[in-house]
Amino acid sequence: MFVHLVDGTYELFRFHYAPSNRDNRRGAQRGVLNTLLDLVAGGATHIGVATDHVVESFRNDIFPGYKDASGVEPDLLAQFVEVEELLDLAGFVVWPQVSYEADDALAAGAAMAAEDARVEKVIICTPDKDLAQCVRADGRVVQFDRRRKITYDRQGVIDKFGVPPELLPDYLGLVGDSADGFAGLAGWGAKSAASILSHFGHLEDIPIDVAQWNVQVRSAAKLANTLNDHFAEALLYRHLATVDLDAPVSATVDELLWTGPKKGFDERCTAIGADQIAKRTHELAKMRNQKRPAVTPVYYRSK
Repeated sequence: MFVHLVDGTYELFRFHYAPSNRDNRRGAQRGVLNTLLDLVAGGATHIGVATDHVVESFRNDIFPGYKDASGVEPDLLAQFVEVEELLDLAGFVVWPQVSYEADDALAAGAAMAAEDARVEKVIICTPDKDLAQCVRADGRVVQFDRRRKITYDRQGVIDKFGVPPELLPDYLGLVGDSADGFAGLAGWGAKSAASILSHFGHLEDIPIDVAQWNVQVRSAAKLANTLNDHFAEALLYRHLATVDLDAPVSATVDELLWTGPKKGFDERCTAIGADQIAKRTHELAKMRNQKRPAVTPVYYRSK
């Protein structure tokens, strides 16, 4: 069994800002629904969709500068709840997050699914760097960038960031994440952070005395001073970047099985100009219920 976990918020933003979108108020919803159906058409059977019901989360309570809804276009923000309702009517399991973020739900869902011995692979469908920390060494949890069609296993994460998945929060604690609203530590760039962390491990393992830094990095003394002076900030940023597995998701993978749309789906599709997508949904459901695929085809490539 393959389990696909989709970042619904990312997909909503992606389709809203797509050059082909000519309907700022409804077009993104059609795009998200269609791309979920693409997964079904490709053989996906068990699908969970994580969404940000609201932009703010518990992280805003611990860091005032964390991302919020202030810069989100009204037409896009209005579709947050609507796309959740649409996908639910389409028969997909949706995990709307209020106190937590969609990233947390994806991580929690991956942990839940990976505990099931029937699950061969969990595919987290998002390019968000935060989710790279969920990739497992045994290959059972991978990250898939659907737009670029690249799968990141453990080695892929190391090749991309210079550190293994378990050190991604430490890495972001140093370099920051502008998308989430925290800058990291001054002077710490991707190369220096990767070099130091890959050699020493977590932030707490980095020696205070730069004389013990037996690693070649530029401006080592300055980096060490910055880390020592702002260590508490680095720990805070790491905390912000660490996914929280307590986010509410389904209890079992069996709940994620897609079998088709619910009552009211067709009317909702008509309201957003998606009659052809509704027809496609019913056709896929008919084929799925006649003969369910035993496994998900491997349609991605490793990096």
